[in-house]
Amino acid sequence: MALFFKKLTEGARTLAKRPSFSKDPRQLQFQADINRLFLYSSYNRLGETAHVEQIIEMANNASFDDQHMQVQQNVHSQIQAFCHFMDQILLPNKNMLNHSSQQMNTWPHRSGLSFAVGTSNTPINPDVPQTRPLSQAEVSRKLKDQLGYTLDIKSSQIPHKDAGRGLFLDGAADVGSVIAFYPGVIYSPAFYRYIPGYPKVDAQNPYLITRYDGNVINGQPWGSGGEVREPWNGRIMGEIKPDVKGAEKGSEKFWKLLSKPLEGNNLGSKNEILERRNPLALAHFANHPPKGVQPNVMICPYDFPLTEDNMRVYIPNVMFGNGEVNMRRFGSFWFKSGVSRRNASSTNVPTLKTLVLVATRALEDEEVLLNYRLSNTKRRPQWYTPVDEEEDKRRWS
Repeated sequence: MALFFKKLTEGARTLAKRPSFSKDPRQLQFQADINRLFLYSSYNRLGETAHVEQIIEMANNASFDDQHMQVQQNVHSQIQAFCHFMDQILLPNKNMLNHSSQQMNTWPHRSGLSFAVGTSNTPINPDVPQTRPLSQAEVSRKLKDQLGYTLDIKSSQIPHKDAGRGLFLDGAADVGSVIAFYPGVIYSPAFYRYIPGYPKVDAQNPYLITRYDGNVINGQPWGSGGEVREPWNGRIMGEIKPDVKGAEKGSEKFWKLLSKPLEGNNLGSKNEILERRNPLALAHFANHPPKGVQPNVMICPYDFPLTEDNMRVYIPNVMFGNGEVNMRRFGSFWFKSGVSRRNASSTNVPTLKTLVLVATRALEDEEVLLNYRLSNTKRRPQWYTPVDEEEDKRRWS
């Protein structure tokens, strides 16, 4: 396995230098990442029959758009299997449904007073399909039995005082496995000004992450999940106070006037019914590796097709706003555009622009470590040591 991993890593570096790759640094890094994800996820899909040289040859013969599309298919296939396991764990059998129906028919009618004072023993929301009464911990244990691994949150093993809690894999996962979902509210560039705390959105919120296409996911509202399947809209109850440390420069005052945060609850026409007990919806707890340690997962953009109604409940994200607004990026700014940003791998199927974590090597009972790739144009925390400074530069160029 160590030899395989070495060959796969060397193959990714070689392919990233191909003349067909973009000359734009940011796009080059995106293509290099998709190339690595193609290698890892293809190995995972092919299983024991996989040969490193054959996978690298497949990558050599595939265009970037074809690789991107194959990555989406590989990841989607794994998530389909995960959703199937979750259905087996949570969906009731016919006997349970019949018993529940009999209970509903024997419940007494509620009086007007009970509605007024809010007293009710009725445990069922008519909009939410019935599931087994399992706790989040029980669902997690059962998923491990089915999938071979689950996730846990506990004190990080990273030796610095700001490490706090970390994300841990409980079980074993092969290279290319989808390890976790990045949950929360998705903000397209058109709705940046609605992100709590804007413009200094990351001042008191370390759970923000940005896709290459500019969509930002705020994992803070999701927290550690919940104990039920319920309608969820991602609204944050507590206010996030802006960073007020230090004196403001003239340019900062101007920026505040230009980018005053907007208020609004534009989270769509209705709540999304989501499974809050999802054991893998914890990617926002993954820590950056300490100096000298390599990350064991990487970010993978996953465009979930909203036509997959039976899977939607297990995708832990909601979109802020109603509909997609075409935007174009000029430097650090985004502007509305009449030109669609769809690429060759896009389809007419509506999607939810999410992120997942994919294993870059075989994992077993260990802490999940993700390269944060913080921008080198801003002051970075003392604990942050770049995994690859050149990658950081290209990512944020």
